[in-house]
Amino acid sequence: MVEKTSNSLSQNVNELEAFYAISKIVAHNIESEDGLQKIINLARPIFIFDNVVLYRSGESKGLEPSFARAVGRGRSTEADLAWGEATANEAITSKQIIVRQEINGNYSKERMRLRYYLGLPLIIRDYQMGALVFIRYGGPPFTEEQTHLAEFIATNVAQLLEHEQLVIKLSTLESERRLERLQDDFVATISHELRTPLGFIKGYATTLLREDTTWSKDTRREFLMIIDEETDRLRELIDNLLDSSRLQTGTLRMKFQPIRLDTMLRDISLRARSLYEDMPIELKLKNSNVQIQADPTRLAQVFDNLLINASKYAPGSKVTMTLTKENKMAHIAVSDQGPGIPEIHLENIFTRFFRVPNETSSIRGTGLGLFICRRIVHTHGGEIRADSKVGKGTTFHIYLPCEEIEINKHTH
Repeated sequence: MVEKTSNSLSQNVNELEAFYAISKIVAHNIESEDGLQKIINLARPIFIFDNVVLYRSGESKGLEPSFARAVGRGRSTEADLAWGEATANEAITSKQIIVRQEINGNYSKERMRLRYYLGLPLIIRDYQMGALVFIRYGGPPFTEEQTHLAEFIATNVAQLLEHEQLVIKLSTLESERRLERLQDDFVATISHELRTPLGFIKGYATTLLREDTTWSKDTRREFLMIIDEETDRLRELIDNLLDSSRLQTGTLRMKFQPIRLDTMLRDISLRARSLYEDMPIELKLKNSNVQIQADPTRLAQVFDNLLINASKYAPGSKVTMTLTKENKMAHIAVSDQGPGIPEIHLENIFTRFFRVPNETSSIRGTGLGLFICRRIVHTHGGEIRADSKVGKGTTFHIYLPCEEIEINKHTH
């Protein structure tokens, strides 16, 4: 009698420890499958079962098993195991605990033919989440006490699933808010950038159309030149938006061909000298006859963007373009002697729509140029990065493979 009482007390202590551990799992686990596995491992010693299945209520497909384990008899013949779908359906429909017995042939010779099912609905605040089914082969039947233990386990499983759903909803809401902020920032940036050239075009065109004033030939030419320049800027802005969108989705087609990189840089530097008269450009070709596979138009766009940035953010500064060959890679460095970029912002400058705060408020731009540069360079199998020191200037480093390689003719 004393031994029986002692065993009973020991069992009660084990149950309490298991219940406490299960509660902790529910409180700290986010991944439902990992949490369920831990709960099953804790429950099995105090509540014997052979199979356990979690059925979840699908919005369109009805009842779906999302977790199943064979932990007792029959693990070696899982194809023949029962998984209690009928019991789960009955528990969900009735919203009651279901205890069933099923005999499938002569169970005296094969215990797995005698099956006991215990189905428990998973309900949180009147929301039917699914059902938990325990299966036992060959007996004994589930007792009332074991049913209460299973009910405790089912309640905690429901809380675990609710916790996971809450975390997913919060994550989705945060993603939606982040996307909404990005969209708002995008609209604000693009609206500002579009209004500026449109304002010039509209203003000067309206002025030229006034009938109460006569404009001199020189004045008319000046106004028309401003309209022409702002129209070019508007077209450039739209082109950048289209390019960035196509690069983002991988739909921008490129035509690769062998090109002499040193020849391309000579042409780019000559064109830049005519465009930016106040920006001295020095070209240092430490290696000649450097051949790469590239789309010449898109690669030239990269260098043009870097020179445009130098003219904006380092006006009057000398720009040096250097070409070297390093371990079968062409290394092009484009350096200016401008104000530089704070280190904290360097990792973000290639991000779409990013502009260095405070320093660029008076300079027109969308934050698309460097994003486009990185995507084009990556499509060429290369890399681009930036080094900068405040007050000493910025250097952009571009690395491109020199040897002919198999390049996907579309963006990645």
